[in-house]
Amino acid sequence: MTARTGTIAFVPPRFGAEVVGGAEAVLAEVAAGLAGRGWQVEILTTCARDHYTWANHYPPGVERNDDVTVRRFPTVVDTPGEHRWRVHQLISARRRPTITEQQLWLNDTFRCPGLFEHLLDHASDYRAIVTGPYLAWTTFATATVAPDRTILMPCLHDEPEVFLDVYEPMLSGARGIWFLSDPERDLARRVVPSRTARTEVVGAPIVPPPRYDPDRFRTRHGIDGPFVLYAGRREAGKGWGRLLDAFGTAVRREGLHLHLVTAGVGDASIPDDLAPFVTDLGFLDEDDRNDAFAAATACIQPSALESFSRVVMESWLAGTTVIANAGSAVVSWHVERSGAGLTYRNDEELVECFRLVAEKPDLVGSLAAPGRDYVTDHYLPERVFDAMEATLFDWTTP
Repeated sequence: MTARTGTIAFVPPRFGAEVVGGAEAVLAEVAAGLAGRGWQVEILTTCARDHYTWANHYPPGVERNDDVTVRRFPTVVDTPGEHRWRVHQLISARRRPTITEQQLWLNDTFRCPGLFEHLLDHASDYRAIVTGPYLAWTTFATATVAPDRTILMPCLHDEPEVFLDVYEPMLSGARGIWFLSDPERDLARRVVPSRTARTEVVGAPIVPPPRYDPDRFRTRHGIDGPFVLYAGRREAGKGWGRLLDAFGTAVRREGLHLHLVTAGVGDASIPDDLAPFVTDLGFLDEDDRNDAFAAATACIQPSALESFSRVVMESWLAGTTVIANAGSAVVSWHVERSGAGLTYRNDEELVECFRLVAEKPDLVGSLAAPGRDYVTDHYLPERVFDAMEATLFDWTTP
């Protein structure tokens, strides 16, 4: 057995029990999992909790989180956001920003000088530095300081930003890249055809909950009848607004007897006329969230910007069918491989999916049958950590 020697650093932009974010959650779980296997692990992160403001929330300094050492550094947010808005307008107009404009755009958000300086001084102390997602300032800074020790977990989405020139050196020059799915890897090949970094599709670790209690969830929250669950960030980039529009059409114009339950972070902004049909539960603890997945008739994933989609896996583990936006190549790939869900291409098809849930809930529920086996066959922690460790032994030296 190859020795687990040397320290592995993980650099997520945020870290903490209250942090809701796919990339941050995966990096935190991988860090804890590898620490549990005997690796020395550190988390290098910011003091921020909110990814909208990047305001400092946690105290700076060093703390211990189970088997992991956490080093927090304050964020600096001192720019007005004008460059980001200007570049966004250029991208929307299908114009390519200059490299100078891209660099200004990248730095016109939070920055974390203390973390950058720590890496300048201590990068050589780490056997590998694992960082992501690609859009975060912390990821770019890490890859700039120590590309020869950087393993990217980029969490790529098929969006205009991924094709910006400023990211090409990061994607081509890293020591290696961990992809979460085959479609994410395929996207990277389109973005940087001449990429030289070593790559591996490792997936993300998913731990099956020990139990579910859907009846307790329904009783606690006063929910009867079939309902669709949305769990995640309530924001435009995740498809939240279009989901509300289509659901409104289903219950108002079509008169479907259906309920939408939502849980997560962000402003739900539910219209007054939809309030009787929507229950917003806000942030749920882990047990309540698991029970919500099991109680739902179906789980909706309206986002087209996914590199893995933990929500989909949690739904299938709970025995719940997924209804997903076909615009996401990743989620469509999961649904096609598993056979445990439905995809829709436009709002009209989503309304028809809602009709199926309302009128034939038993049929919809039966579609989830192969989902749990799909998750346990591909994404149990042991399988994912084995793949990650194999690359650590192959790509890095103590």
